[in-house]
Amino acid sequence: MSTDVVMPQMGESIAEGTIVRWIKKVGDKVDRDEPLFEISTDKVDAEIPSPAGGVVSEIRVKEGETVPVNSVVAVIGAAGEAAAAPPPAAAPAAPAKQTPAPQEPKPAPAPPAAVQAPPVPARPPADQKGEDAVRERSSPLVRKIAKEHNVDISQIQGTGIAGRVTKDDILAYIGEERQEGQAGRAAPASTTAPVPPAPKFTPGQGDVVEKMSPMRKKISEHMVLSRRTSAHVHSVFEVNFTRLAQIRDARKAEFERAGAKLTYMSFITKAVVDALREVPIVNASVDGDSIVYHREINIGIAVALDWGLIVPVVKRADEKNLVGLSRAIADLAGRARSKQLKPDEVSGGTFTITNPGVFGALFGTPIINQPQVAILGVGNVEKRPVVIDDAIAVRPMAYLTLGYDHRVIDGAVADHFMSHVKRALENWDPNTV
Repeated sequence: MSTDVVMPQMGESIAEGTIVRWIKKVGDKVDRDEPLFEISTDKVDAEIPSPAGGVVSEIRVKEGETVPVNSVVAVIGAAGEAAAAPPPAAAPAAPAKQTPAPQEPKPAPAPPAAVQAPPVPARPPADQKGEDAVRERSSPLVRKIAKEHNVDISQIQGTGIAGRVTKDDILAYIGEERQEGQAGRAAPASTTAPVPPAPKFTPGQGDVVEKMSPMRKKISEHMVLSRRTSAHVHSVFEVNFTRLAQIRDARKAEFERAGAKLTYMSFITKAVVDALREVPIVNASVDGDSIVYHREINIGIAVALDWGLIVPVVKRADEKNLVGLSRAIADLAGRARSKQLKPDEVSGGTFTITNPGVFGALFGTPIINQPQVAILGVGNVEKRPVVIDDAIAVRPMAYLTLGYDHRVIDGAVADHFMSHVKRALENWDPNTV
């Protein structure tokens, strides 16, 4: 008995997914829960396990193709039916050859039935302008962008499944609206620069051209959106890690016995959590002309992957001690690299920490992870000469950079927050480890 493999819904607001790679091919044997294919959605990239054991008898969706959730993407045949798998694969092929003949005389009616029909229900919401209709046609991110830019989603013709308005649709709409706006206004003048099409580029001999991966495109969209949304400012603090280095050397073995790895990131995350309690505006978001102060402290930890970047979130980080934070960070980073994260594990963050120092960078000026209002960049911890009590000494030092949204956070507030972090790291109480 064969089993249909469907595109899973990786989150409440997810309407479609892209097949990134087929791990198994037609004719391959697969066990139940063994990775079958990789997908990419608006939330996360993940490996999807096989719903049953058997043999892959049919693959219906090619790599790079995007399909709605619950669409059948493959068929798994029972192991004993492996020999019977080819005929079913050939059966669809026969109708495929027959259908073009009757459809050739009437190509026009077929597209309206499959393609133009979905936009039809998309037009009534444009007249209704009801909240339910808008929610059906867009994701939470699209609605947030629309609210920030005072855009009526019902006026946008979506290109997504069933006429859904995608991020590309609304960003293109905003760009066109600004081009048509008043040339004398300061805001459009500062944002119209990216709108004109980029100069055409002709690859040279030997150049390799490949399309962006779905993850790369999402990162690109998110970063450009953040630059357009927030007024980015950065403050850099130098921190002496001598005390933490001593504590790590003394307690590292103890943490390893408890199944955790005591890293500088664990200390930094704990210091950030405590500072967010003291300066709650840094743990906030902007909603139109309102500021949302988050009750929970959910720390996103940026993880560099071979194929891009992802930010899994340590939920309720303020309820964890140093051991708990160490375990959570290691677990999320490990599962991010093995594509085992769930959609809710990369959403809901209220503050982000990124660590370019792991690659040797002294410091960076990170872009805010929307809809948050701040992000901390951690530079490389390295020994260098510093002045201590009017004498030159060698100490492990690092630069920490806070990128913040100047719409809601002033420089004095940002520096107040960073002073909390610096003071905690340089004067850590060994008894609290």
